[in-house]
Amino acid sequence: MAQWFIAAKKADFNGIAERFHIDPVVARIIRNRDVVGDEEIRKYLWGSREDLYDPGLLKDLDKAVGLLREKIAQGAKIRIIGDYDADGICAAYILVRGLSACGAVVDTVIPHRIKDGYGLNDALIGEAAKDGVDTIVTCDNGIAAGEQIALAGELGMTVIVTDHHEVPFEEGADGEHRFLLPEAAAVVDPKQEGCPYPFKNICGAVVAYKLVQRLAAGTGAGKTGDLLEELLEIAAFATVCDVMELRDENRILVKCGLESMKHTKNEGLKALIEVCGLEGKELSAYHIGFVLGPCMNATGRLDTAKRALALLQSRDRAEAVGIATELKDLNESRKELTLEGVCQAVELIEGSRLKEDRVLVVYLPEVHESLAGIIAGRIREKYGKPAFVLTMGEDGVKGSGRSIENYHMYEEMTACRECFTKYGGHKMAAGLSMEKEKVEEFRRKLNGRCLLTEEDFEEKVHIDAAMPLDYLTRSLVEQLALLEPFGVGNGKPVFAQKDVHIMGGRILGKNRNVGKYSITDGSGRYYEMVYFGDLEAFRGFLVQKAGAYMVNRLYCGEKVDIPISITYYPDINRYGGRESLQIVMQHYR
Repeated sequence: MAQWFIAAKKADFNGIAERFHIDPVVARIIRNRDVVGDEEIRKYLWGSREDLYDPGLLKDLDKAVGLLREKIAQGAKIRIIGDYDADGICAAYILVRGLSACGAVVDTVIPHRIKDGYGLNDALIGEAAKDGVDTIVTCDNGIAAGEQIALAGELGMTVIVTDHHEVPFEEGADGEHRFLLPEAAAVVDPKQEGCPYPFKNICGAVVAYKLVQRLAAGTGAGKTGDLLEELLEIAAFATVCDVMELRDENRILVKCGLESMKHTKNEGLKALIEVCGLEGKELSAYHIGFVLGPCMNATGRLDTAKRALALLQSRDRAEAVGIATELKDLNESRKELTLEGVCQAVELIEGSRLKEDRVLVVYLPEVHESLAGIIAGRIREKYGKPAFVLTMGEDGVKGSGRSIENYHMYEEMTACRECFTKYGGHKMAAGLSMEKEKVEEFRRKLNGRCLLTEEDFEEKVHIDAAMPLDYLTRSLVEQLALLEPFGVGNGKPVFAQKDVHIMGGRILGKNRNVGKYSITDGSGRYYEMVYFGDLEAFRGFLVQKAGAYMVNRLYCGEKVDIPISITYYPDINRYGGRESLQIVMQHYR
């Protein structure tokens, strides 16, 4: 059973509430997000573009900008090499659009997931030399491509790295990390040693945006304000798609980007919003992460990511709608293939001793290699364990991993790097290539050194406040909107209440996947509660609690009284022109 924890962080909540004209409950939630001090609270509540950090704080950024200005003045041919996921695609678009506006002779190459794999390779370097490229600029990759960058240098090319991934390292006998920085003309990555940038967890597209922001400021490129506004939207889009924490600068950037997307001038983004049925709706980080972003990612998984880049580059509405429709259809195919892969993985785990492992390594040779990361994420969610899904590619085994909070995936992989022909990533996710013969050795080594305990695998529910339902008001619910956008690192507030009595209920939705209940907390007031989770599991819990007879009565429309404890989020339900307060149940016990 999940462990429930109520936050107990201290502050003068009434004082904060008075100074910022907010409810003390909202002040408590802000403190629970580790936002302290009046200036940080102001930025959290009302941060704007002016609060984004100076690009010049990124180590080597001004050096990279100086080099690019020289190359632009010389008319040198510049090539952007990105990545096939949404972050890499968005980063490539930002650099091509920004450099073009500054007068550069520039093109872009998005590696093919199957043919090229992740990041730079010798073939891409060779093609660039053959095409007369003078300067390569990487985005969302390059930090781990020391050999390829050295090759580019031998062939007379300049390489500028823009990336956000962890810097590769070797561990010395004393346990110290010796970082292996590529010998590029400039390396812009906030995670490198000695970089003073205040917030390290920006995505590749934001690093690209910062570069263009600085470059455009010195060139007077067109309407610089309009250009940067459009590119900020794309950087915000990538931030959510790449599952960056919505803290500090990321949260401000995404908040501003979502506001700007309502009136986006990018025909491709506008078309994608339209074909996904979101036109005219209040866009949220959820829509980017679970509706729009997967369409952008699907093209790099099942086809070529060039189609997603073409979408962003389209200036013709009819063309943009056509590409957006293709991407949406591809994503529907991806969903079906993913479900098949998840079923295969679960069957393999349950039918073997794999389920006893603390780190799951699942080899599914027939699964499309592009789906490994998504399937690994689903397996991690189901079992609460770090998970790797490996598939058979054209050049050997390829795979992706997804981690849990207490397991630094990249560092653990580095400890057994002899298993890989190539690998990279960060704490929560990673990618790898290896020979088939190494699969079992990899699984054995990971588990042999794993120090995770049973407690690490238990779901932990962090509650912001134990709050009676009768404290809820429309004003409080509206104030909670100040805390958006919600996502990783800035989750929706979680409230808890004991002894909530379910008095009635029914199942709704065309797929019968929504539970709707009438509840009371003993105050004499009744509330509407909805649940979007696993209704089968919830029914089983209620049967265990109150018996099958009582649960059958509940769903037959008869009055019952079943007391439970819940965590919840309050919302405003808008339907048929009417608005009402609604409780959204998140957990129960």
